[in-house]
Amino acid sequence: MAAITPTSSLSNFISPNFLQIPSFFPHHPKKSNLSFHHKPFIIITSKPPPKILCSAAAAADNVSSIKSSQPMVPPYNVLITGSTKGIGYALAKEFLQAGDNVLICSRSAERVETALQTLRTDFGVQRVWGTKCDVRDGNDVKNLVQFAQDNLQYVDIWINNAGSNAYSFKPLAEASDEDLIEVVTTNTLGLMICCREAMKLMINQPRGGHIFNIDGAGSDGRPTPRFAAYGATKRSVVHLTKSLQAELQMQEVSNVVVHNLSPGMVTTDLLMSGANTKQAKFFINVLAEPADEVAKYLVPNIRSIPSRGSTRPTYIRFLTGLKAYSQIFSRLAFGARRNRYLVED
Repeated sequence: MAAITPTSSLSNFISPNFLQIPSFFPHHPKKSNLSFHHKPFIIITSKPPPKILCSAAAAADNVSSIKSSQPMVPPYNVLITGSTKGIGYALAKEFLQAGDNVLICSRSAERVETALQTLRTDFGVQRVWGTKCDVRDGNDVKNLVQFAQDNLQYVDIWINNAGSNAYSFKPLAEASDEDLIEVVTTNTLGLMICCREAMKLMINQPRGGHIFNIDGAGSDGRPTPRFAAYGATKRSVVHLTKSLQAELQMQEVSNVVVHNLSPGMVTTDLLMSGANTKQAKFFINVLAEPADEVAKYLVPNIRSIPSRGSTRPTYIRFLTGLKAYSQIFSRLAFGARRNRYLVED
């Protein structure tokens, strides 16, 4: 394997594989690659971010909405798309463990039923609901909102997790029309539809709400060879989130906030299906974590935002650049994490 140093460009080693490292090393011209401040985001760290209060002018213009507002207190009502397996399912379990109510969904009715039975056995019938929803279909998402209102009355936290790479790892020139349509309509169109319906729902809720869009490889603009379409759609996630934040600010909507969520490299079926090269095996062993472990970190950080009454957008990252470089250094210096999940050549 080629020598790797902590200052090497990781994209040179991981780009042939479905790895989410690029999204953890934001690029800022004339700045170090270890600079993680993204305006207007704040990044969750060990110290909670400061609260930002609405301006007096905005408050004056929204007196009627403020009078009818309600504090967002736990237990929270949580909706997670693409939540019958992988990180979505792990997040659902962790929210339930924390005492919240959860609505899961998937385009597969069979997977929804199976996941729902398991979760209800573990956490109770009255705390988890499930329904079929294809995020690519506007009517399906509208029906999902209605289902949430009928069963939960309101949604505090909406996590857009549904995504697809069509389980395809090949140059774009070899990609089929069906695979490209699957990736783009799920990751881009589906996300837009879900954000639209989530905002419409939450703006009219006295409690408001928080929307979290999950990023992935390519979200920082670094290349993703062999899954270029996926990387392009994940790049659009960050842009869409920033645009929605700006729109809500222009409309002086302070009770709905859109955030980004970065789970890092998770040992899902999708990740493992692309682990057929030396570089992929190396980075999965060194940096990937099981979905349950990632969820244990993400959920408390997600829940802390409404609990503080924060109205500031956040970018919550499980695998920071510093953490990634530290683990790579430990591997190169001491052989740590070798063959952790996959036998390396």
